[in-house]
Amino acid sequence: MIVLSKREIRPDVSPMSMGNDVMAQARKSAATAKAKSPTRTARKTTTGRSRNANQTAASSGRPVYLIDGARTPFLRARSKPGPFTPVDLAVQCGRPLLTRQPFSPDELDTVILGCVNVIADEMNPARVAALRLGMGAAMTALTVQINCGSGMQSIDTAFRTIEAGKADLIFAGGTEALSHAPLVLRKQAVEWFSHFATAKTAWERTAALAGLRPEMAKPVIGLERGLTDPITELNMGQTAEVIGHLFGITREAADAYALQSHQRLARAQNNGFLKGEVIPAVARDGVLYDHDDGVRPDTSMGKLANLSPVFEKPYGSVTAGNSSQITDGACWAVLASEQAMKKHRLTPLARIIDSEWSALDPSIMGLAPTLCSTGIMKRRDLSREDIDLWELNEAFAAQVLACLAAWEDEEYCRNVLGLDGVFGHIDRDRLNVDGGAISLGHPVGTSGNRLVLHLVNAMRRLGLKRGIATECIGGGQGGAMLLEVA
Repeated sequence: MIVLSKREIRPDVSPMSMGNDVMAQARKSAATAKAKSPTRTARKTTTGRSRNANQTAASSGRPVYLIDGARTPFLRARSKPGPFTPVDLAVQCGRPLLTRQPFSPDELDTVILGCVNVIADEMNPARVAALRLGMGAAMTALTVQINCGSGMQSIDTAFRTIEAGKADLIFAGGTEALSHAPLVLRKQAVEWFSHFATAKTAWERTAALAGLRPEMAKPVIGLERGLTDPITELNMGQTAEVIGHLFGITREAADAYALQSHQRLARAQNNGFLKGEVIPAVARDGVLYDHDDGVRPDTSMGKLANLSPVFEKPYGSVTAGNSSQITDGACWAVLASEQAMKKHRLTPLARIIDSEWSALDPSIMGLAPTLCSTGIMKRRDLSREDIDLWELNEAFAAQVLACLAAWEDEEYCRNVLGLDGVFGHIDRDRLNVDGGAISLGHPVGTSGNRLVLHLVNAMRRLGLKRGIATECIGGGQGGAMLLEVA
């Protein structure tokens, strides 16, 4: 396992001086994944691309279409619980989305919802949301959790279920209220409470009280624990520092990318590009939330440069300004088979062509999009030029830029991705054209769903045909989906 401490990330250390070990680990992770999964076992073709041995079988499934989708505004967490719980958010955008469909909610076959930070009052939020959305007591519903990939996993599970002929119409979504992440008692405090609760006599209780310490009353922020990998003991920001250092991503480059993200989202909001995709949400106190409130159109390179590194002081390049924001939000998508489309006279937005999941060392988890995206393209015999548009989740600017740099690094492409040469340069005009998580936020259980939905909407607006939505996943995984406009 590669674990890089703060002392190892310094400007006087060449990225490649530590890169050989990390590159070797990436190669090992990719090779292990291929060996374990027959769907990733590729054979070389005469063109140098790879194809999956099960491609013919995978292509024989029924076509699956994305019919419609919508999300709430993404709302920044502001040091207190926000106005909506995870299920509140799912209902806020789910109800108007279902209202504009020609079928009734109880005609859906099942509900699948991604959610990472489930609160105690909403166990299995998929089921709670389904009941609140009026789908009836007979509606089955399951919640999926794969950290940042949960929202995409819900779509993929629905996709594979319909493709296999086990369902025709599925409501797949993601929801997250990070502002409601719990405060957790420290281990020392838990042990004290346990000791006190089992004390039987007055003397034992008095002795237990003598062991109470003031520091036990200080809670741990649950979200902070959740964003720290238990294997490497690196938080997600530190993993971005690792791969940013490996590929030589400068602070200036990361800040410039963050600035562009805010500018693009502001442009999309001002020009109405998100109309129909973002549905206003109304809190219980009557306050209306109608836009993503994390965007900072007035930010500048100067303002971003004044921010201190958060994770690797004093040498790091990852700051609050070039990282994704902690937000609350939900998103849903309606998936259907051809039979359901005919039955309900539905018009598709796009067809889901394929999906891929990959895994690698958690300390370099940010590189996972290069594995899963390239895997789909090799299986489908697609080149970089065949992909018209990309949505790559902006967990951190350094992480996005490291992925782009990895695709242009010949050693990485040959030894890790199994290509005959470099994958090549992805034009920024084809990547995250309306901003991303740095400007609008990253509600972890939702983001994958939003990536897929917005990719489709952006392709249709721009008159494009084929795109990939992809993201890294905390814990060392990645997901990608290939879609074509219908």
